[in-house]
Formats: sequence, C-alpha cells, structure tokens
Amino acid sequence: MPNIASIPYFIPEIILIVFAVIVILYDLSSKKRGGDGAAYLSLVGIVIAVITAIVIGSEDRSLFLGMVRLDSFAMFFKVIISVATAATILFSVRSAELDPETKGEYYALLLAVTLGMYLMASSTHLLMIYLSLETVSLTSYILAGFLTHSPRSSEAAFKYITFGAISSGTMLFGISLLFGLTGTGDIVLISSRLGEMFSQGDVYPLAVLLSITFILAGVGYKIASVPFHMWSPDVYEGAPIPITAFLSVASKSAGFALFIRLFYSGLKSADASVDWSLMLAVVSALTMTVGNLAALPQQNVKRLLAYSSISHGGFLLMGGVLLTSEGLQAILIYLIIYLFMNLGAFFVVILIANEVGSETIDGYRGLVSRAPLIAVSMAIFLFSLTGLPPLAGFAGKWILFAAVIKEQLYWLAIIGLLNSVVALYYYVRIVKAMFLETSDDTESLSFSPGSLVLLLVFVVPTLLLGIYWNPLYELSRVSLGKLMG
Repeated sequence: MPNIASIPYFIPEIILIVFAVIVILYDLSSKKRGGDGAAYLSLVGIVIAVITAIVIGSEDRSLFLGMVRLDSFAMFFKVIISVATAATILFSVRSAELDPETKGEYYALLLAVTLGMYLMASSTHLLMIYLSLETVSLTSYILAGFLTHSPRSSEAAFKYITFGAISSGTMLFGISLLFGLTGTGDIVLISSRLGEMFSQGDVYPLAVLLSITFILAGVGYKIASVPFHMWSPDVYEGAPIPITAFLSVASKSAGFALFIRLFYSGLKSADASVDWSLMLAVVSALTMTVGNLAALPQQNVKRLLAYSSISHGGFLLMGGVLLTSEGLQAILIYLIIYLFMNLGAFFVVILIANEVGSETIDGYRGLVSRAPLIAVSMAIFLFSLTGLPPLAGFAGKWILFAAVIKEQLYWLAIIGLLNSVVALYYYVRIVKAMFLETSDDTESLSFSPGSLVLLLVFVVPTLLLGIYWNPLYELSRVSLGKLMG
C-alpha cells in the first residue's frame, strides 16, 4: 500500500507520538513539575492508541510499501505491549524511588519505547526491523538509568548500552550481508529468493548461515536468551522497579514478536541444510538452565526475578523449537499468562520496597502477619511462575510441554521439567520467608485501596486462567492468522 494510503492505518502509532509531545509540553508548562498529571495523560494516550488499533481492525494489509504489516499477529502483540505499558505507568505512580521532578520526560520515554515495540511487532522489512529495534533500545537505555542519583542505575545503563551496541552492530552486519545476498529487505521475498538460489546452487550456504545467525543474535539480545543474556541481571537490578517489570514483559514480548515474524515468515526455509529446530532446542535448554541455576543463590528479589525472566525466555523458546502452529500458539498463550503473573510479582516488589525499604528476601520475613493479602498474592504469583496447578502458570507450561512431547522432543521436555523443579526451590525461599519466618518489626503495613485493587487485577487472571484457559486457544489461533500459511 502506498505511503499516503497507509497513514489511516498507522493512527495508533501517530497517537503515541502526539501524546509523547503533549506530555512533555504539559510538564514544561506546569507550574509545579512532577505530580501524576503526566502519568495519567500517558495512560490516556495508551488507552486511546490500543482502542484505535482494535477499531481499525486486523485485516491483513501491507503498509508503507511493504515496510510494516497490519494483521492479527501484530494486533495481538500491540495489546500485550499496551497492557504492560499501562501497568508500568500505574506502577510508576506508586513507586517511591522515582524522582517526582523528572516524571514528565519519563512518561514520554515510555510512550516512545511503546511506539518502537509496536513497530517491532509489525515490521516485515529488514530496515524497519533495525530501526524499530534501535528505537526501543535507545529509549530503554535512558529508562534503565533514570535513577541518576543511584550508581547502580548508572551502571545498569552503561552495561545496557555496551551490550546493546554490540548486538546492534552484529545484527546490522547480518542484515547488510543478507541484503547483499538477496538484493531485497522484504523478509518474505528473502525466503523465496534464497530458495531459488539454493536450488540453482548460486549461493554459499555458510554466508546465509552467518547472516541469519547474526540477525537472530540481535533478536536473542532482546529476549535475553543464552548467550546474549549477560546484560539482563545487572540492568534489571539497577533500573527502577517499574522499568524492570516493563522490560521483563514488554521487551520480551516484542522480541518474540520479531523472532516469530522474522523466522517463520522468512528465514526458517532459507537453508534446509541447517537443523534450526535442534539449534533452537539447544538455546532453549541452555537459557532455562542458566537462568534457573543463576537464580539459586540470589538474595535480591529483583535480581532473582531477572534470572527467572531469563529462564522463562527459555521456556518460551520451547514453542519456537517446534516450527509448527501448535508451538507458536503455545508461545502466545504463555505470553498472556506470563504478563499477569510476572507483572503481579514485580508490583509486590514495588509495594514492599516502598513500605519496608528493602528489595532483599529478608525484607519479606513475616509478611503474612504484617500484610496478609500481599503475602498470599505474592505466593500465588511465585507458585504460578513455577507452574504449579491450579494456577495459570501450570496451564502455560502444560500447553508448552504437550506441544513438545507431541513432536517427540522428550529430552527437551525432561530438561524443562527439571528446570521447573529448580525454579520451585528459589521461589519457595521467598514464600518461606513470608510465611514461616518472623520479622523484628511486627507493625502492620498499610496500602492504598487503589494499590490493592491493582494487585487484584493481576491475581484474578492468574487464578482463573489456570482453571479455564480454553479462550486462550482461540485467541492465539486467530492471532496467528495467515502467518503460518
């Protein structure tokens, strides 16, 4: 579709840009900087953008001369990303560590990074893929180091930038190599042209393998898969807690959207001589194992959840191993469930950090006697992240394991099961502190009604989706649309 004709279908992205500017202007013109006005303006922008996207619909359209695609797959991830952003805004309002004097630009950056993630979910051209990734990366660097008074936050931003620059350069080299081989940046055309070249013997398989590997390395950085995960723990620990929650869900979701779009639409059939399934299976097994083993000795809950997030990326990759629609459905279903249980766990971390002033497991001692609802909610989230029935995490892992076993990848299923047992150990450490240990401070903790209602927004789906998950099957099937066709 030509550029001018594409603009009406690009309105959600335009809304995000407009509201980012409005938030900055509001903050500059406000007599008193800070407050929650910028936050709620940003929230309105997110809500309007996602509603507009839903109203426009998800009929399959190629926009801006094939640079981006509007389809049900992009729509699914836009909703996931929007929910994560809206939750992050509400978390930020309730976070004591964020400086109220700098919140205007903070929320504008959140809208900007959301725009980049929208584009990541829609990109079908190598140039747009790279630009959307860089939009997300550059804004994420600033958000990760937003606590300028904290050396830990500055260190997080520095490491994020360093690893991000390396991954961007690697990916750009892969893109240039692949473009040089095929003469096009359209990922679907790349697949067909490489297929023709291989059938005629006009291309070197090693050159294709290197280019695709370099591109997937850039995507692997976004989803924090081994060996591209080294940035994740330090960044998650040093960033503001709401940003840590955002990166663990929204960034991972956008990364998987790009991975699926790139790999399944264009590259999986590029070189039949490469066993992509085995390669992804090895990465999946390593990612979940390294993440879980590294989480075992952690005392800082944020850092523990960072390594946990790495391991969940490994579980999600199990669905990518299958190269089937069932595997992709399992990924989408797991992402929905992961959204609620992981954001819920991070929200509890925010509430406890505000009241207790600690991010360590020791700060959770005796929590059941000081804040029973918070302790029970945290236990629900942690047991769901483990995959215990009848919680939503069990449903997500059940669907993933069923798809893997159906394809007779028994060794990968066994590794996944063993990793779930390992995860149970370090999650139970927090539960043990909350329910079985005592604290020197026995004063009850009080939380605002709004915070408790927001907490229940994450608790209820975590409970219900473990009992009734059939609607997720239909949603994931519709969202995949023609992607696998």
